[in-house]
Amino acid sequence: MRTLAATGDFNGLAVAVFACVLALTLLITRWAAKRTHSATEFYAAGRGISGRANGVATAGDYLSASTFLGYAGLMYLYGFDGWIIGLGACLSFLPVLYLLAERMRNAGKFTVADVLAFRLKARPVRVATAINTLLISGIYLVAQLVGAGAVIEALAGISFPVAVLICGVFMVVYVVFGGMLATTWVQIIKAVMLMIAGAAVSVAVLAKFNFNPSALLDSAAANHPDGDAIKGPGTYLTSPILVISTGITIFIGTAGLPHILTRFFTVPDSNAARKSVLYTIGIIATFTAMVTIIGFGARAILGQGASEAVGKGGNNAAPLLAGELGGGVGTVGGDIALALFSAAAFATILAVVAGLVIASAGAIAHDLWKNVLGRGTEGDERKVARIASIGVGVFAILGTLMVGSGFNVTVLVSMAFVFAASANFPPLILALLWRRFNTTGALTGIAFGIVASVVMIVLSPPVWPGPDSQGSPSPLTFPGLVTIPIGFLGCWLGTMLSRREETTDATYDELLVRSETGIGSEGGPELRRSGRFERSSEPSTVDVS
Repeated sequence: MRTLAATGDFNGLAVAVFACVLALTLLITRWAAKRTHSATEFYAAGRGISGRANGVATAGDYLSASTFLGYAGLMYLYGFDGWIIGLGACLSFLPVLYLLAERMRNAGKFTVADVLAFRLKARPVRVATAINTLLISGIYLVAQLVGAGAVIEALAGISFPVAVLICGVFMVVYVVFGGMLATTWVQIIKAVMLMIAGAAVSVAVLAKFNFNPSALLDSAAANHPDGDAIKGPGTYLTSPILVISTGITIFIGTAGLPHILTRFFTVPDSNAARKSVLYTIGIIATFTAMVTIIGFGARAILGQGASEAVGKGGNNAAPLLAGELGGGVGTVGGDIALALFSAAAFATILAVVAGLVIASAGAIAHDLWKNVLGRGTEGDERKVARIASIGVGVFAILGTLMVGSGFNVTVLVSMAFVFAASANFPPLILALLWRRFNTTGALTGIAFGIVASVVMIVLSPPVWPGPDSQGSPSPLTFPGLVTIPIGFLGCWLGTMLSRREETTDATYDELLVRSETGIGSEGGPELRRSGRFERSSEPSTVDVS
């Protein structure tokens, strides 16, 4: 079996398809650039994205290369345990739906820090939240670019540094010129391509087994060294505590990812925000089912003999399967199938990294430059956001080239989710739901979450030094079971051990009304001075009569 382009072969067909994808996205960026003239248009696409379109774009933003290729690879390698991780990703939007989507749309403006700054002392909270956003987005961005370089190198025969440079340059172009509007449509196109590719491969796999899932599972087990053990848990997540910790980290971490939460500022109202999450859940659930078929299908059809070609992390399982179903890698049909599948993977990477860059640019330009330093006009803010996008892109490219293709991508992804779940989610949800919560609580919670995450990740099996990471003090690759409670504990301790802020009750009442009804939010119902509150277009400014 030929091993894709990992041997260094240049795949001209895959590169040609990649070029078509880039050309299409550049046309979208040019179209979006003509419609991006204000800060709201740059950060939030003018709040004109419908619930359905935003749901598709959010799914496109979330389904990263690690989701697309990594989950299928985990199922090829470990069977049922890989499916558990995919299921956690599918269910992770439930907290977003029930706790955050509508409230974020009504309470914020462009960034996560807007929500916290509405209630608390704006400057320290914005600084802490912006740093946390840059930390999460930066780690996630490097993880995606590392995966991008490795995947494109394998699929197209382009060297790792060149592949990273291509992805990095284009992600910056989308954001600098097209803002959130271009990023949104790139994500929508990516989601459509991903679903089409997934559906085509899934149907082809099922057709091989007369559309009998039981026969597919039996064949996968017969071609796995662990046999029927892959039909149940224990081959990768070897204890219940690993299952629980991994699941809760992904489940809560999604609700703290800045590039996901900022998508809810692009819709016109809270109803559209709720509708967009429902579409996102439907798409991700469908895709999870397809990835399950692809992962087990790769094991059943490619067999044990493809283990070396699939790679240690299993990332090449899905592309190899697509080529095999097309007639075999090296044949005309197989190469065409591989090229089309590769295009979906390439679009996946471009869409996710663009979303991460715009979230980072918002943290720098909107939170730090405008609201903390108090500099410039709205036009100046857009210029700073574009410069910040370039800076973030350069930093991400250099960081990726420094860590190289051999770095464990799982570690980076787990780090991003752990920081999001432990340092971002606790202060955000408590600001929305706890009247007593104050600035000291938010800052303490962020600090506790970051420190706990760093310590637990250093002690985890992928990082702890030793032969094959044996003997690590912590067995948890995704240590959210420990770090999330510590983040909440920091929020509680900081709040209870500090003086009650005079404005806490008033800001809580206003934020409650605003988050639940949309009154006073940008694009929401206009607030009249008949009651206690006065409408404020800036979430960081609270007028209390």
